[in-house]
Amino acid sequence: MTGGRKDGRAALTPPEGETPIVVLVRPQMARNIGSTARAMANGGLFHLRIVAPRDGWPQADAYPSASGADAILDAATVFDSVPAAVADCHRVLATCPRPRHVVVPVRTARAAAEDLRDITARGLRSAVLFGPERAGLENEDMACADTLVRYPLNPEHMSLNLAQAVMILAYEWWTAAETTPPRVLMTNETHVATKGELEGFLNRLVAELDATGFLDNIEKRPGMVRNLRHWFQRGEVTEQELRTLHGVVTELSRGRMRRGRPEKDDAPPPWGG
Repeated sequence: MTGGRKDGRAALTPPEGETPIVVLVRPQMARNIGSTARAMANGGLFHLRIVAPRDGWPQADAYPSASGADAILDAATVFDSVPAAVADCHRVLATCPRPRHVVVPVRTARAAAEDLRDITARGLRSAVLFGPERAGLENEDMACADTLVRYPLNPEHMSLNLAQAVMILAYEWWTAAETTPPRVLMTNETHVATKGELEGFLNRLVAELDATGFLDNIEKRPGMVRNLRHWFQRGEVTEQELRTLHGVVTELSRGRMRRGRPEKDDAPPPWGG
């Protein structure tokens, strides 16, 4: 998949080998087909097949909602029936929003994506069926599939439009092979401070607080110092942030020395006191 846009069109190039085919069964609205292409492009799916679209194909109204994923719409192929659309596939999955009286493997979208990755890695061709907007797939459609896919959503309101259903599967397909760390601290030009750097700052801070009389309460001093340490140790403070804090302490110290140390009665009250 290549990035960039030319004249508003995303430069989409399928990778070598197989990737899952999205099959829209009897879609009713052109803009839903376009939105499906947009969802596919976001998740790295490139092959679209359309079974008996209500208003025929191609449809100019599909392109505005594709948000530049025109190449997917341009390459889409049309079939008269589901069996014809999946005849060259080795595995077929079908999205199923409602329980059916069948004995068949059922997967969540995440598990289905893992299966699709495995199928693709073996050089097999796979397809996923998505039903019409109003009623979903019929029993005859699902009879062409070897696996059902159900999304574990809020049972009190399990309602997705066509593009949303495709987007969930496309997202799971993409993230199944995505190496982006799930959690990261953006530090830009700086780095996370070492414990030694942090300890140096804390020692200086405590010394300055002692000098101001802030820690004069002997009974509370250990707990106050401990709270300060816990506060700074709890997060990943960066080197740049420590430099800023050192600057703050320097200016506070200069101000104190210019004014002279305040009398004890004028000192700020200890935390929590």
